[in-house]
Amino acid sequence: MRTFRTVLEQKIWERRLTLEEFAEYAEVFAREHKEPGTLGVRHLQRLIAGRKPSGEPLGSIKPVTARLLERIFDTSVDELLAEPRRATAERTVPVRASRERAESDLAVALDWLDERAGWSPGTSRRKVNGRLAELDEGKLLDRSVRRASVSRTKLARALVDYYGGGIAEYAPYRIRCGEREIATSVLTRADWLDLAQPLFSGGDRLAFTDRQFEARPRLDEVGAAAAVSRLAESAVLGVRITNSPLYRLLDVNVGPAIEGTVGLVPFVEYALTMDLLEGELVDAVVGGAEVRRGSLPLRDKYLSDLASALDVSSRVCAGGVLALCAIARPSDPFRGGRDYALLVPERSGHVLNAARRLAVIPKGFHEPLTDLRADAQLAATLRREMEEELFGREDIDSTAAGDQAAVPMHLSRMSEPMRWLMDKSGRLRVECTGFGLNLISGNYEFASLIVIDDEEFWARYGGEIEANWETAGLRLYSSLDGELISDLVSQENWSNEGLFAFLQGLWRLSAIGDERVNLPRIDVMFGTANGR
Repeated sequence: MRTFRTVLEQKIWERRLTLEEFAEYAEVFAREHKEPGTLGVRHLQRLIAGRKPSGEPLGSIKPVTARLLERIFDTSVDELLAEPRRATAERTVPVRASRERAESDLAVALDWLDERAGWSPGTSRRKVNGRLAELDEGKLLDRSVRRASVSRTKLARALVDYYGGGIAEYAPYRIRCGEREIATSVLTRADWLDLAQPLFSGGDRLAFTDRQFEARPRLDEVGAAAAVSRLAESAVLGVRITNSPLYRLLDVNVGPAIEGTVGLVPFVEYALTMDLLEGELVDAVVGGAEVRRGSLPLRDKYLSDLASALDVSSRVCAGGVLALCAIARPSDPFRGGRDYALLVPERSGHVLNAARRLAVIPKGFHEPLTDLRADAQLAATLRREMEEELFGREDIDSTAAGDQAAVPMHLSRMSEPMRWLMDKSGRLRVECTGFGLNLISGNYEFASLIVIDDEEFWARYGGEIEANWETAGLRLYSSLDGELISDLVSQENWSNEGLFAFLQGLWRLSAIGDERVNLPRIDVMFGTANGR
């Protein structure tokens, strides 16, 4: 058996690359992702050895090099430079727990697939194992990089080619920022935008109904094969697929208040049907294929036209709540005057959708923890996601192993930053700023804005804000830096729903901000959209 000196050496070998080939790959990756880090062959030789030629420890490496390696492998540089056995040993307990949870969730998914495909018990497991034997992790990682490199504009245009520019009063969300026109895949309408709806004061009236989910007809050969591939690829790449229930939108009325009903749908039903549409679309665009009706078999089956996208009660319509987070900061001799810190993450490669793309934070599936009715409120999801994604609450991660507390969001269990925010009325302002249906996979998206106006929070807890495993990197922007933000919104590596929430959040922050805000003007463009 081959012995590796570092995890980095092992991972390069698993990709079947020489050091020269990996150095060339890293150069292309850095250029495509605008990373300043570089890796030469001699530098790689030192890194994979884990020690200097003298035998001394390597010590710290340049931050730009560390970030480049972390983005390529979705693994911390400390782990990459550790001995494989030590890296494994340090994570024995959590890995074992995660493996047990993953095996249990996989068993549920396989049973679901056998039933929905009309196969005899055990067939899906054999098919997934067969697919696993065919897969190469390096090639899958390369495909992930290619998918992430497809521009948001190309995806929006491809969906316009497939669906057309709009239907009745509905059209894809488009804005103008300066001289730039920016299109997304989020289907919306005028009265779903500019909501400014407070979520802590009675405006959030989504209600849970215990309506049984009726499974769709049996999977055809194409759908079943795609589900097998998703399960096998997720196992290779470490993508987390759990069997937690999601809320499913049944109807919605966005106006003076946010009203509607939600039921439940098994996560596996979503992950192995509707969520497959994103990869199918992106791969078609990468391959230069013509995107039209009849060219995307999964989309033809699950989301064939705009009427079916809008008829949420007749399909699996899962979704999410996501928010631009703005935190007040005092003036600073290096940064300048009083402002808001705006948080923009890049999603990791281990998330189910929008992997390796820019988003807002918090961003989460609309799903219950323990209280089906109370957790249906949008604010409940945003509070939970703040705890999980910004303040380190691993116990409320629905993909993690372990039992949950009866009241996981009880004040006594909250992190210190969240407890401080909830301790006094007015410290945490949460508003819904827009609603839309994302044509990428049919998800509903509630765009929101979280504002912390008290500068004391930044002084107390700014250093404790740290993104979780769902984030590969976290960027910080000043609400006074209109130039950088104008450039940011035009970047092509945004997720469509992330950009939708970011832009709607900027619009609302401009309206309520004072001297802390110097943001670019954003004009929503309505009417029939051509996406170009």
